Amino acid sequence: MRSALFGPQAELAESHGTARRYPKDVSPFVARPDSGDDEQWRDLATLVGAAGFVVMAGLEQAPPAGWEVTMDIPGVQLVGEAVAGLAEPEAVRLTDADVPEMLDLVERTRPGPFLPRTIALGNYLGVRRGGALVAMAGERFRPAGWTEISAVCTDPEFRGQGLGARLVLAIVLGMQARGEKPLLHAAASNENAIRLYTALGFTQRREISFRGLVAPA
Repeated sequence: MRSALFGPQAELAESHGTARRYPKDVSPFVARPDSGDDEQWRDLATLVGAAGFVVMAGLEQAPPAGWEVTMDIPGVQLVGEAVAGLAEPEAVRLTDADVPEMLDLVERTRPGPFLPRTIALGNYLGVRRGGALVAMAGERFRPAGWTEISAVCTDPEFRGQGLGARLVLAIVLGMQARGEKPLLHAAASNENAIRLYTALGFTQRREISFRGLVAPA
């Protein structure tokens, strides 16, 4: 996240001193402070505010005194340098007008954090059936040279049709046209998602933790 917030997505970042975060209605993620850098942690506490909640990726050491870890999810990072993007005829570009339906789909499928302005992070594609949004996938973090695929979800009634896989490949096609490489994250326990992404040609790059923290009060 640090590479994205200090690089391609810096214009979206809120900042204080050395600290960077996405706006609260975009994403709960913040740039992880360097281990042992007290100034960065102090700046982040000021930016977040007393008892503010944030999420960090890849924080392996315990945070400084006063910070409380309230969530710790083991995950994996996968990269798709060899994945070939593919156009999807059913895919439609989702816009701000679609956000209420997107939030409803996320509420029913729980793919991970998706907030009222998460759509500002990148391109989101969806599939509609009978006028209703039944599947979607999109772009989230953009470290230099890469784009993360996120919010891959399908209404339970429409699973088994390959909609998620097709939307992922359509998103990949768009980022490859910009000269970027795809990556994505999954909870280590989400074996079905990891199996799907591996079948599409993604390979595991590393294990990574996702920790939720509450700033000092």
